[in-house]
Amino acid sequence: MTANNLQLIQGCLLGGAVGDALGAPVEFMSLASIRAKYGLAGISNYSPVYGRIGAITDDTQMTLFTAEGLLRAYVRANLRGICSIPSVVCGAYLRWLETQKRSYKRRKKGTGGWLYHVPDLWSQRAPGNTCLSALEAMKSGKADSRAPNDSKGAGGIMRVGPAAMMYAGQENKALDVFCLAMECAWLTHGHPSGFLSAAAYAVVLHAVLCGKSTKEGIDASRSLLIEHPDHAEVLHAIDAAVRLADDDISDDEAIQELGEAWVGEEALGIALFCSLRAKNLETGVMLAVNHDGDSDTTGILVGQLLGAKYGLSAIPERWLENLELRDVLMTIATDLSEHESWNLDEYDYDENIVARYPGG
Repeated sequence: MTANNLQLIQGCLLGGAVGDALGAPVEFMSLASIRAKYGLAGISNYSPVYGRIGAITDDTQMTLFTAEGLLRAYVRANLRGICSIPSVVCGAYLRWLETQKRSYKRRKKGTGGWLYHVPDLWSQRAPGNTCLSALEAMKSGKADSRAPNDSKGAGGIMRVGPAAMMYAGQENKALDVFCLAMECAWLTHGHPSGFLSAAAYAVVLHAVLCGKSTKEGIDASRSLLIEHPDHAEVLHAIDAAVRLADDDISDDEAIQELGEAWVGEEALGIALFCSLRAKNLETGVMLAVNHDGDSDTTGILVGQLLGAKYGLSAIPERWLENLELRDVLMTIATDLSEHESWNLDEYDYDENIVARYPGG
């Protein structure tokens, strides 16, 4: 992984987190209420929420656990030669679930990998009911099929960015990214629009991480999407986003037409529209969070897309300065960028890596 690719992955992961943190205080506010409180331009700086400035939500928490699960699966596959990636990611989500249940007994130091033991992750940040109920219903960390519910909420799409980051710079991995993101999302969201929107988003993000344009990524995602049944809602959202981005229509009117992002296909449509319209990361993220609806989810999606495009240096310092878990995010970004260079020979492996990401 080159230094430039490292900066893009850092920009992607931290760009998503700053979008999440900027949108967190206004997640349940209407655009009119946001402007009444913050001015005509809307929210542009962090506002206190969850008892601090720059707080992340469950969106970034689950994104981090997705990354951890994928890295643990990579370690397991290399050391044991076989691995069910969805099962290992599911295990990561169940560890996240434990952090949301204060009555659960924490695992002993040295077990569960390092992320589980980050104290600040043991905070409830409005976790989605579908994610909680689907994970609570699981009997073990193994999952071979989609959740037995009909939810297409945005809790699936908001956390799958690491599926693209794992394959940054590898242009021939679009199908792998599509399938991986789909499988990560359907662990909790069983409606096709819930997991296909996540898959389509990850392919667009992957294309950007490979140096391609957002529109090239959209073309790639469309090609893969139409091969799957029940794709009509997601495809309609993608096409609407592209059409509106090119139309002579105001940002507010366009986003209102695309929806409020409480469901996967609407979150995808708004994220693509904002990314296509944005002149830079700052204006794109502000556009993504200032609307009626799920502001932190659209914030994380657009922050990732534009962070992948422009890199870490494009994120305003005022957003990075007070960002919660900034060091953790940088560590995960580095591991996502360097994992393919890890020494994981079965008989001579890096014990520190295996301790950090035990294969299971």
